[in-house]
This record gives sequence, C-alpha cells and structure tokens, in this order.
Amino acid sequence: MGIKDGDGISVRYERKSENISRLFAAGFLIALALIAFRLFKKANINVSSMNPFQTMGKAEFTLIDPVNKRAKGVKFKDVAGLKEPKIELMEFVDILKNPERYSKLGAKPPKGALLLGPPGCGKTMLAKAVANEANTPFLSMAGSEFIEMIGGLGASRVRDLFKEAKKRAPAIIFIDEIDAIGKQRNMGAAGPNDGGEADQTLNQLLVEMDGMGSATNVILLASTNRAEVLDKALLRPGRFDRHISIDLPTMIERREIFEQHLSTVVLEEDKSTYSQRLSTLTPGFSGADIANVVNEAALHAARELQDKIKKDNLEYAIERVIAGPEKKTSVLNPNEKSIVAYHESGHALVGWLLEHTDALLKVTIIPRTSQALGFAQYTPQDKKLYSPEELMDRMCMALGGRVAESLTFNRVTTGAQNDLEKVTKMAYAQIRDFGFNATVGNVSFEMTGGKKPYSKRLAATIDMEARQLIAEAYKRTETLLSENQEKLEILTQMLLEKETLNYQDVEDLLGPPTFGKKHLVTPLDYEQQLKEQAELGKEGQSMGGQ
Repeated sequence: MGIKDGDGISVRYERKSENISRLFAAGFLIALALIAFRLFKKANINVSSMNPFQTMGKAEFTLIDPVNKRAKGVKFKDVAGLKEPKIELMEFVDILKNPERYSKLGAKPPKGALLLGPPGCGKTMLAKAVANEANTPFLSMAGSEFIEMIGGLGASRVRDLFKEAKKRAPAIIFIDEIDAIGKQRNMGAAGPNDGGEADQTLNQLLVEMDGMGSATNVILLASTNRAEVLDKALLRPGRFDRHISIDLPTMIERREIFEQHLSTVVLEEDKSTYSQRLSTLTPGFSGADIANVVNEAALHAARELQDKIKKDNLEYAIERVIAGPEKKTSVLNPNEKSIVAYHESGHALVGWLLEHTDALLKVTIIPRTSQALGFAQYTPQDKKLYSPEELMDRMCMALGGRVAESLTFNRVTTGAQNDLEKVTKMAYAQIRDFGFNATVGNVSFEMTGGKKPYSKRLAATIDMEARQLIAEAYKRTETLLSENQEKLEILTQMLLEKETLNYQDVEDLLGPPTFGKKHLVTPLDYEQQLKEQAELGKEGQSMGGQ
C-alpha cells in the first residue's frame, strides 16, 4: 500500500485474568447441586436409583416373605400328587426350622437341591411350598435374568443375590431354569455372545455355593428340564447335593390333581364322579395340562350358556387339548370325506380286532385345527414295558388307515404321514434301542447330537431290518382288513352318516372285540394293584428270611 515501516500504528494485546469468572461459575454449579440434593432428600428420592449404572449389578429378585405376608401361600397340602418329591423336600424344611438338631450330630445340611422334570410338573410350586412350610423368605430369579450383554453383570447379580439372602437368613434362593447360566463351560470363549459372560456367571455361582457354610442357613433350590446340558461342577456333592426327579403324574396323582382343580369350578355332579374317568383319559398329561383342561371345560360351558360344567364339557376340553378344536368351517368334498372315513375306520377296526391295543373311546371325521381331518381316540394305560408282540399290534393299528385306503381305492393319499412317522420310530426303536432284532443283536445305541454311534455297515443293516419290520406289519394289517372288509364297509358308512362314533356305537355294529372287551384300568384298580404288589413283596421277604 506504499506505507513505510515506521509510519504504522503500534498495537499491544493485553489478556485479562479469567480466574475470578471461573471460580464464580464453579461456585454457582456447586450451590445448584447442593440445592438439588436437598430437594431430593426432602422428597425422599433416592439419588443413586436415578443412575442406571449403579443399579445394573443388583439382583432384581422376586421376594416372597411368609412372615410379613398376610395372604396364605402355597403349602404341601395344596400341591396334589408328588408324594416322593414332597417327602424329600420336607427334610429341607426341617433343616431350616431345626438346624441345631443336625449340627449336634455333626451332620452337614445339604446346600441345595436340583428339581428335575418336564415342563408343567410343579417344580416352581414345590419350591414355593418349601419356603411357606419353613416360614422363611423366598428369593426367586430366572436363570435368564442374570445374563446381559455387558460383561461381569451376571457375576455381580449372583453376588448380590446371595448377599441379600444371607441378610434374611434363614432363607431360600430359587433359580428357575438354571440351565440358562449352568450350561457346560466353553473352552476359550471370551465375549458375552459366545459363552464368556455365562461362564463368568456360572463360576461366580459355584464360588458362592462353596462359600455357603452351615452357619449361613441359606439353601439353594433350582429347577430345569434339561439336566443333560448342566456343567458337572454344578452337580457334584457339596453344591447341589440332592437331585429330585419330578416326573409326569401317575393315574392316582392325576385324579388328585383333577379333584383339586375341579373343586374351584361349578360342577353338575360331585368332583369324584368326574376325576376317576378323566384321570384314565389323560395319560402323559402334566399338572399344567390338567389345569388347562378344567379351564377349557369351564370356558366351553360358559359359551354354551350353561349354569354348571357337565361331563361333555370336560371330554370336549380333553379333545381340544389333544387335537385342537373342531374346525366346523372346513368342509370336505364328498371324495375327501369318504377317504377320511375309510382311513379312520381302518384304524378303529384294526385296533378292535387285535389283542394288544388300547380300548377305543371314539372315532370321528370332523376336521380339527391341528390339521387333523379326523382321528380315533383311545384310552391308553400307564404302561412302562412293552413286548415285541405289543409293539407289532400298535404298528398294525397305525398302518390301518393307509391299508384301508389302498384296499378300497387302489391308491393312497398323504393322510397317513403322521401314522408313518410313528411306525418308523417304533420300528427303529425296536432294532436300535430295545434289542428286539436277531440280526442286529442285543445292543442299544444312544444317539448323541444326531450322530450315529455305529458303523455305516451296521447303519445299513438297521435300515434294512426296519424296512422289513414295517413291511411285515403292513402285510399283516392288509391280511386282517381283507378278511374283514365287510366290517370295514359297515363301520365306514355309519361314520359317514353320524361323523362321530363312540365305543357303544362300534360294539352295536361289529359285536364285542375279538379278544374280549378291553379292561379300562381305573385309579381304584391301580391302587389295588399296588396293594397286591406290596403284599407279594412282604411275602417274598418273609420267605427269604425263612
């Protein structure tokens, strides 16, 4: 710009001190924090609860404290059946009530019990009953509630749960579905998604159980229906000392469970009138299934505008649980309806003519929502042992529908898929598991992870023998129905006309079964059998002593 150096204007910059303003701002923030803290304190608000990171490691358990709880909880008398598990758990109740009785003798009380059994059998209910009988606090958590994506939180929650239980001792800790944190540990796993967090949680659980001495007076109960996946360190003595098996209820136990649930609804007749028959019609049902049956019967009676629940409502409920509700909007064309009628008549007739089959209850061709176009319902017994002859009769009965279609129409349909699955399982079980095949021999192979624990040559032999066994059953069924084709026709035509036939209808049409009327074992018969077995056992002991 043509300006000389000496002609410029001198400029000097001066920085003012900011210390005073900074101190003023810091003091203002501190004063504001103190005011807020006093306000929260006056309003009884827990400041720490507003920070999620401080509460993440806390165990969010459900507490049932019988001492402070006015409402009556579940006790052993409220749990129907399960006599043997209740006897074992009563010992834990006695330990919590009278610990000095055991310590005087130098006995170490068990630290925990693992309740094993299928879903719906009453494992959680039994654990709550133990707490109420012992009148002690009950801290309950699900196994999945320990695991989070953030590493270390599961272990922190385990520590907190045991800490809270020790504060309330004597107390009971209950972990439902413990397989969520108790699976076998993975070697080399590091992250929360590949087993590392679960392994840390399990390790902490093992440490806490080791630290539970007799002085802590805390007992750990846990439940699972997958005992095979649990870590061996969890199952050893000193941790879960007792393994209590809770199986599906027997016929007598089913009657007790039915009577308990029936006492809560309005019935047309006395509950004992229904419970005896219902218990014979529901083998394999769990306690949860039985509760569902009674509830479905009550719902059905209400829909029908009835004042009381009748026998028909209860039998409808059993059919609904087994096969689903009737699908009245699904209309079969005449050809399909005829095929279904011959198919179901084939099942019913083969079961009627053979010796080792269950008693027929009813046969129907009304479609169900479970994709069943019809079904034959039987009254199976609580059998544990089967001979090859009994299994062969059952295979023939399952093939009766396919054979009836083939003999009548000279062709088959896809309706026998479920029947063929059952027959295939029975055939392979006889050869591979039960040692019923002379060629394969007296061997039994346990399938682990879907892998065959035998050679390819033996696998081919098993496949061939299974096919031959099924072919033998098919040929026997074909001969039986060919000789009784007139009875098949009579039964089918009546089924097409009425759509549902019961035992008495079939007996009026065909006469009594070939091997006599199959005796339906009732709970009273079952109790008599048990008494006879006990008497025989006593006689055997006295004879052995002599």
